[in-house]
Amino acid sequence: MNGTTPRSVTLAFTGASGMGYGVRLLECLLAAGVQVNLLYSQAAHIVAKQELDLVLPSRPAEAQKFFTQRHAARDGQLRVFGKDDWYAPVASGSNPADAMVICPCTMGTLASIAAGLADNLIERAADVMLKESRRLILVPRETPLSQIHLENMLRLVRAGAIILPANPGFYHHPESVQDVVDFIVARILDQLGVSHRLMAPWGRDSTRSQES
Repeated sequence: MNGTTPRSVTLAFTGASGMGYGVRLLECLLAAGVQVNLLYSQAAHIVAKQELDLVLPSRPAEAQKFFTQRHAARDGQLRVFGKDDWYAPVASGSNPADAMVICPCTMGTLASIAAGLADNLIERAADVMLKESRRLILVPRETPLSQIHLENMLRLVRAGAIILPANPGFYHHPESVQDVVDFIVARILDQLGVSHRLMAPWGRDSTRSQES
């Protein structure tokens, strides 16, 4: 992002484990004043319920209202689109977001993007980011990784994507699951050029403070 905070970010939730990363990232982006386009797959509904006891509204308008109220976003700051909403701005290279993050990202979604498929809005939006040379960050949460997974990741890196696995560090001495989540979210925000106070940069002695 050349050190410039993005005006708009497309954020997609898919059905991989690690939904807490995506929900926390949404909260931080909205708190930072970033315009967010939110997309999520059907499988994301299941994971959100299982991992967070969070029921994602099925209709985009309801989801938009739910997350706007939940995170006290300003009017119009958050827009939610359905998986087949081909009139969404993120579906066209004439109106792409400044950046896109898929968090968490399933290996199926990653493979589809690597193959150039665009069978749903998440895949199409990612394809747009690559062809328009915009920042695309994929946050997979899978282990172990097969040769197919690794080759798909390498193919995407060569195409310009950033692969940021949800592999937290522990040098900051996390005291809670939230601390572990914030480690990954901080790395994503760093890649986007979005300021945060989730944790101090390496080598800085200032006390880390949580974003509310």
